[in-house]
Amino acid sequence: MEIPDYIVVGSGCTGAMAAQTLVEAGASVHMLDVGVVNDTYASLIPDKDFIGIRKTEAEQYRYWIGNEAEGVSWGKVKTGEHLTPSRKHLLQQVDKYLPLTSTSFFPMESLAYGGLGSGWGLGCCEFSKRELDAIGLEDSSMKTAYTTIAKRIGISGTQDDAAPFTLGGLTDYQPAPLMDRNHQLLLKKYTHHKNGFNKRGFFLGRPALALLTQDKDGRKKYAYQDMDFYSDKDESAYRPWITVNQLKRKGNFKYIGDRLVTEFLEHPDHIEVYCINIITDTTEVFKCKKLLLASGVLGTARIVLRSFKKENVKLPLLCNPYTYIPCIQPRMIGKEAEQKKMGFAQLSLFYDEHHTNEDVVMASIYSYQSLMLFRIIKEAPLNFVDARIIMRYLMSGILIMGIHHPEQRSPLKYLEMDRNEDSITGDQLKVGYELTEEEKKKKEEREKKYIKVMRSLGAYALKRINPGYGSSIHYAGTLPFSKNNTSYTLNPQGKLNGTQNIYVADGSGFNYLPAKGLTFSLMANAHLTALNALKSE
Repeated sequence: MEIPDYIVVGSGCTGAMAAQTLVEAGASVHMLDVGVVNDTYASLIPDKDFIGIRKTEAEQYRYWIGNEAEGVSWGKVKTGEHLTPSRKHLLQQVDKYLPLTSTSFFPMESLAYGGLGSGWGLGCCEFSKRELDAIGLEDSSMKTAYTTIAKRIGISGTQDDAAPFTLGGLTDYQPAPLMDRNHQLLLKKYTHHKNGFNKRGFFLGRPALALLTQDKDGRKKYAYQDMDFYSDKDESAYRPWITVNQLKRKGNFKYIGDRLVTEFLEHPDHIEVYCINIITDTTEVFKCKKLLLASGVLGTARIVLRSFKKENVKLPLLCNPYTYIPCIQPRMIGKEAEQKKMGFAQLSLFYDEHHTNEDVVMASIYSYQSLMLFRIIKEAPLNFVDARIIMRYLMSGILIMGIHHPEQRSPLKYLEMDRNEDSITGDQLKVGYELTEEEKKKKEEREKKYIKVMRSLGAYALKRINPGYGSSIHYAGTLPFSKNNTSYTLNPQGKLNGTQNIYVADGSGFNYLPAKGLTFSLMANAHLTALNALKSE
């Protein structure tokens, strides 16, 4: 049996983009993936807007809270808690096949078809030259790659004060989606006093989103149904499974699901890729000429650590510290709910203290409606009965601000493999993560500044919520870029040092992690890594 030119591991954003680049170049490509899908709720959700469903559908509880109330979570806020029943499949099988132990770090991983990209918030940001230099990526190549990815997935945005941090040099984008009243009021207040905000280092504007506001390639434009956390039926929001579905129609691409890649073994003329068949829990071996790992930073680290078979190896880890802050805008209290609405971020607030587009803090601002009152009531300092009544009145004025901070390496952030005989793989990932005192102080100071600015914009913070380290779902840096041929690093072209034909197409190589949304940059880097693999032939 003839072996393929490439195996790509993972169907998430990086795997999808790398595979598309290889397929378009004419290479034969197999994709190995677990590929969990949602068969329970996807077909139940009607093609109606949120308010229309609330008023007319008798069995709406099934997709709001789930057949077994799996959408309801109490206790301490944790990573992935706000996933709706139709998104819960993102977490299925993770505990069994991706065991992780930590007392300080609580990440979200996925074995879903489309990976974590199936729940991505769609924010797209171009990194600045200074940020790319710190990461270890070449500026001009990345700028070209950004353009390629934007054409593939479709991006909407506008030229405003946020554009230097989001659209950057992009010219091929659709108009930004409409804003609701909550955000219009914030932007109006900012516009009237923008010089003062800018002097303080704050810049507010529309986020660039992987969301269509015009039809594209068979995908429909956004319909403002506020069902963004439940359904992707019109495909207006980009999901990586859209690309994988398209690739399946190509003769030189083959998708192989129900396979968890565990390790590889490189030979002079081919690579053996070892997998667990999750249907039979047995080991299978696939062969290829070149291997591209795109299984997410933590998943790739597991595969590389197992494959090199060295004990007591610690790898570095990057993860943006994250805090979210519910706010209330008194001008909107008691207003009637808007039928045409969007659940994705509608404004981005950047803090660029030195006006250099480096070491920038980013906050995404959302309205709160379709995620339902029960998820936010438990954060109110009231009993459930009273909170339900009061929060219904306050709902139209609620905003959620999620703040991401930039991240640099430190010895306090690492991962390693531990033995675990109870695990199907015989091991588990062990993670240690802690901020230095200086990092904690800086994070605290910056968040206080955000709260103060929001107050100046007319929105008042209700509470600061820290969901724990790992909750940003932004991970990178476990196999840093290095020009030295040292173990457990990548060369600047994305090839795993110490190997001949193994490349890493996810964010494992990043030496620095900006606070800006990184998915767009991950996809651009995956495209470049695939091009580099092609050039080395």
